[in-house]
Amino acid sequence: MAELTTLEEKLAEVTGLAMAAQGATDKVSGLVDDGDLKQMLGQMNAEAKETEERCTQLAEELNGKKTAVLDKARETKQEATEMMRTYLGSDAEALDGFEFLTMAEAGEVGHWEILGVLGERAGMQDVQALVDWAVPIQQRHFLEARAGSLKLAADEDPNETS
Repeated sequence: MAELTTLEEKLAEVTGLAMAAQGATDKVSGLVDDGDLKQMLGQMNAEAKETEERCTQLAEELNGKKTAVLDKARETKQEATEMMRTYLGSDAEALDGFEFLTMAEAGEVGHWEILGVLGERAGMQDVQALVDWAVPIQQRHFLEARAGSLKLAADEDPNETS
């Protein structure tokens, strides 16, 4: 496998996180009854798919590195999916799902911002264009996941025992 630069590795990670986000939004959608939250999760899923596609397109432009980037992306997806499975066990409820998404989306924002710094330092305009497109979406995903968590928390009985 080709050796990846720090920038290429970070591109692989954001690609893998976009892949994992599709599974996470599907999983959480299955835990939710609220129509508005389901619709939001559907949009997040579609945007994660588009993000994966755009990242893959950029990886195709890297000379001889596409396979290595996508292999690393699949590894990241697997790690993120395992974290989700651990966090959202068989007794998971909607609030658990949104709490997980809040953490995951915050992590994605951070990864994208790091890729942005690396792309800027490398003078790679194509990376910067992708980051400029993705960061506002990831920031919105974080805010929406947080809002969903708070909405679901407001419906919880704080005195109920588990």
